[in-house]
Amino acid sequence: MSDTTAPAVELSGITKRFGDVVANDGVDLTVERGTVHALIGENGAGKTTLMSILYGLYDPDGGEIRIDGEPRAFASPRDAIDTGIGMVHQHFELVDTMTVIQNVILGQEPTANGLVDEDSARATIEEVCDRYGFDVDRYLDDRIEDLGVGVQQRVEIVKSLYRGADTLILDEPTAVLTPQEVDELFEVMDELTASGRSLIFITHKLDEALTIADEITVLRDGEAVGTVDAADTTQQELARMMVGREVLFERPDRKSTSGDTVFEADSLRVMGDRGIEQVRGVDLSVRAGEILGIAGVQGNGQSELIEALTGIRTPASGTIRYQGRDITEMKRRDRIEAGIAYVPEDRHTDGLVMDYNLVRNALLGNQTIKPYVTGGFIDWEAVREHAEDIVSGYDVQPRDTQAVAESLSGGNQQKFIVGREIEHDPTVMVASHPTRGVDIGSIEFIHNRLIELRDAGLAIVFVSSKLEEIQKLSDRIAVMYEGEFTDVVDPADVTEEDLGLLMAGGGSGRESTETADAKDAEATGGVGS
Repeated sequence: MSDTTAPAVELSGITKRFGDVVANDGVDLTVERGTVHALIGENGAGKTTLMSILYGLYDPDGGEIRIDGEPRAFASPRDAIDTGIGMVHQHFELVDTMTVIQNVILGQEPTANGLVDEDSARATIEEVCDRYGFDVDRYLDDRIEDLGVGVQQRVEIVKSLYRGADTLILDEPTAVLTPQEVDELFEVMDELTASGRSLIFITHKLDEALTIADEITVLRDGEAVGTVDAADTTQQELARMMVGREVLFERPDRKSTSGDTVFEADSLRVMGDRGIEQVRGVDLSVRAGEILGIAGVQGNGQSELIEALTGIRTPASGTIRYQGRDITEMKRRDRIEAGIAYVPEDRHTDGLVMDYNLVRNALLGNQTIKPYVTGGFIDWEAVREHAEDIVSGYDVQPRDTQAVAESLSGGNQQKFIVGREIEHDPTVMVASHPTRGVDIGSIEFIHNRLIELRDAGLAIVFVSSKLEEIQKLSDRIAVMYEGEFTDVVDPADVTEEDLGLLMAGGGSGRESTETADAKDAEATGGVGS
């Protein structure tokens, strides 16, 4: 019989090896009943491996798992689920073409007379939703693909609760949510812990860990370096525990002024893969020595806009100009050679060839450029030196240019891509979610490089769904909703709540920088630049 006074979860001395790599090295973790326990650490610190062991995806090489005081061994996620462990993955495990109710009961369908008893399932789901204040029950007959990400996430939580989860693992649950949706999620988490359930909250966002967690455990290099009470620590202390040094959080002072417009788009319309208009008449301009941040919840046209700006997707109409020249029909290869660099949204699909080593990946984008290619032949020695310069100059670990890309952590993959693009010596940098899924040390490194590029006179278009990141780096922020810019604002004069309202399609109640510039121009008889 389980001990109801014991912690909900106890991991003692958990060790996991993959060949010569020690992913978890004697990790201890105790999650008290009815609490939120945040788990933070850099990429490669061992968070995912540790939770995969708890959820039955991996067998530990050493250590013990105790649930409610009882030793447990999980051969599969089914064993973990049957013991009361649920997991909401960062990338939702839902079937888009099925309805909400079909997704929730999938694999756990109640039956009556040999048939699925949907009425019984519906009643159980409605009871769960009513108990925790979910609004998911009104979507039960809607298909997943027709719902927003916030609702899809709640469906995942309801699915775990339907299966009887007492302990829920939430893997980066706020990554694709607006601030308002984050607040709603935190309310749900409060309801869950008030009912006695326990939550393990994996996050890269230190402010969120401090807001919602009772305790925080920090992993570094596969080891648990400490567990602290959230009420007794700070972002700076957590960052120091994560990376072993001080980390800068404040918005840096500008060391340069912006120049002439370098990159612009007028009345840009772009169609998506399904032939539906995703970008609706967007006007955009960015000057030398300026970072234009584009904020928005994923799926509001940012991807299609960036693909049009970089030459990957042809606009349906409108004009793109670079240094005053119409490049609307210019191919991606020609834009690279003209000086338009691109850090893509998906580093695995668009940034790297995962089974190539770093030398071959360093050639990407340089296949026609001297000194890497001369007379139609690749100079592999020049490419190797280029790869070594990237690895050394951008602190890519391990410092082995023969390592294949897939063997690197996400942060090191991203640093390699950023380094390769910067070394093209561009005039414009388009960076789409450059720190997505990246640890705090790599985030700081990439931020510093972008600021250095801006101060050196580059025009930068920067897309992110992280509001604190947008506010820290941007000189102007354009907020995108349903394919349009709802406003262009000054980051110094707007709050995260204002941005969240704009991202959800509402007004911030503040005057935009575009409107302010127009009024100033009218008052002086001139035209705002």
